[in-house]
Amino acid sequence: MPISRFYKLYLSPNRKYVKVLKNLLGFVPGNLSLYKLAFRHKSVAQNVKKGVKNSNERLEFLGDAVLGSVVAEVLFKLYPYEDEGFLTELRSKIVSRVNLNQLARKLGFDKLIEYDNRMLNSSRQGSLLGDAFEALIGAVYLDKGYNFTRSFLVNHIIKSHIDIHTLEQTETNFKSKLIEWCQRHSKDIIFDVVSNEDGENTKLFTVHVIIDGEAMGMGKEFSKKNAEKLAAEKACETLGI
Repeated sequence: MPISRFYKLYLSPNRKYVKVLKNLLGFVPGNLSLYKLAFRHKSVAQNVKKGVKNSNERLEFLGDAVLGSVVAEVLFKLYPYEDEGFLTELRSKIVSRVNLNQLARKLGFDKLIEYDNRMLNSSRQGSLLGDAFEALIGAVYLDKGYNFTRSFLVNHIIKSHIDIHTLEQTETNFKSKLIEWCQRHSKDIIFDVVSNEDGENTKLFTVHVIIDGEAMGMGKEFSKKNAEKLAAEKACETLGI
């Protein structure tokens, strides 16, 4: 065993935390501060520069991109004769907050996340796990590189914990679910396509879900339909549906 790994596991002041991560992830982390940051929600974060907090949000952004790339590659190879629409739909099911929340809970992330439960109601707590999962992927990517992260996701996460063929048959139409909920509760709902900010890719569609005049979710994708799905998922998450 390399001396650095031996020290982290048995001699360092953080050895208990390192062992927890090793049992969780299957490897010894290098830059431990990245992993601690991945599990820190903005509700307990502090401002570090110009309003930027040392929370997991930036890592979540990075991890989302890496996860999407790896899942897209896996599906591309697994379904060589399916079209782009099928692949996009199935990828959305795999990386949806509902699925990532369940996966993160199964892996035991709920025991590691730092957050202030006084600042979050029960419906918002539902996104903590999925957000932390994506942030963790961002941390692994920065710590170990893309090839290691890809191998970790494929072998430790996807093959071990995600039943792709079952998800293929699972209906996750958040837009329909949200519309039906609004109808049952006599609420007005609008899917509003808004202009992207200056400098953003103009091919992206940005959609806000407005319920009784209040913005409840936002989604960005390269098609209006998929942007609406993402926005509806966020709204369902916010409302606890």
